[in-house]
Amino acid sequence: MEVYEGIMKGLQEAVDYTDGKINARKNQLSVTPLCVFRAEDIKKIRKNMEMTQSIFASLMGVSKKTVEAWECGRNMPDGPARRILSMLQTDPKLPERYNIIKR
Repeated sequence: MEVYEGIMKGLQEAVDYTDGKINARKNQLSVTPLCVFRAEDIKKIRKNMEMTQSIFASLMGVSKKTVEAWECGRNMPDGPARRILSMLQTDPKLPERYNIIKR
């Protein structure tokens, strides 16, 4: 009965919202849009971190061939890789602080 009750509650809230009886919840969070990284941007991030393509690939969770393709402009990173690149661009020491890499 829990699933049925949950569905019915949600449907009633939708009807109440439509009728103006309740206000929609507002989310106060905003997420920074993903950046687009060019080949030279990716290479600069990697070099700034003093990493080889192999080590950088390992950090990013991709193959060395993928990093090579990014840095040559054959492919572009997407989704999570772009978010991680943004974070690394802002804070190159991030992997060390989270014990992802050790020097």
